[in-house]
Amino acid sequence: MTEAKPATAARIYDFHLGGTHNFPADREAATMMAQMFPKLPLVFRANRAFLQRAVRFVTAHGVRQFLDIGSGIPTEGNVHEVVDASVDSGHVVYVDIDPVAVSEGRDILVGNPRATAVHGDLRDPQPIIDNPQVRELIDFDQPVGLLLVAVLHFVPNDVAFDAVATLVGALPSGSFLVASHGTFQEQNLRESDVATMKDIYRQRTATPLNERSHSEIARFFEGLEMVEPGLVWLPQWRPEPTDPQDFVSHPPESAALAGVGRKA
Repeated sequence: MTEAKPATAARIYDFHLGGTHNFPADREAATMMAQMFPKLPLVFRANRAFLQRAVRFVTAHGVRQFLDIGSGIPTEGNVHEVVDASVDSGHVVYVDIDPVAVSEGRDILVGNPRATAVHGDLRDPQPIIDNPQVRELIDFDQPVGLLLVAVLHFVPNDVAFDAVATLVGALPSGSFLVASHGTFQEQNLRESDVATMKDIYRQRTATPLNERSHSEIARFFEGLEMVEPGLVWLPQWRPEPTDPQDFVSHPPESAALAGVGRKA
């Protein structure tokens, strides 16, 4: 008998985006969260749209290589496709803590010499930087797009800020940090629902949910030049006409803040 696989944040995200790389435990956890927060699938769509806009912005400023940590499963519309559509000979390395997401990513990327997926833990960033597979595609003497999109809220305070500082410290001038971070502030959710959602992540996955305020999330960008319009709600960061319009009239309902910072 095949052992049941526990839920992971990567596969819950995949399920809500309409992907097929998920298991019963992921679907059960995702369904429970959507029952409390019916707009959650729309939040994931808005987050994916922000990721795509930010990658296009960074490539337009000369960056040709991206390190996407907490990437999940690189399915349709992910970073390597956006990069390939924007520049020639771009390189992308996906990093995730979930071995299944890494395995699925490698299968998807077979035959693509300029993109790969590796196993890594954002809580322990130095092995990611030193990973030979990362070094094969990412030249840390040239500007890098560091993507921490919808992942930092799974990293506890005692390691999160130091981990980001270590990663940014390894990047040369001209690099960019792209990040989005979930927050329940201004969502008008019942405290009991928020507590239950956190319990789902804590009990069913290896990545508990950590909520942070605007000022706490802004700390991740300390020492960087913030790109206009700064740290804002997902649909407010340089929106494009083709973006989902679900939260345009009330951006806080997108439940996540997003920003891009440049290393001077």
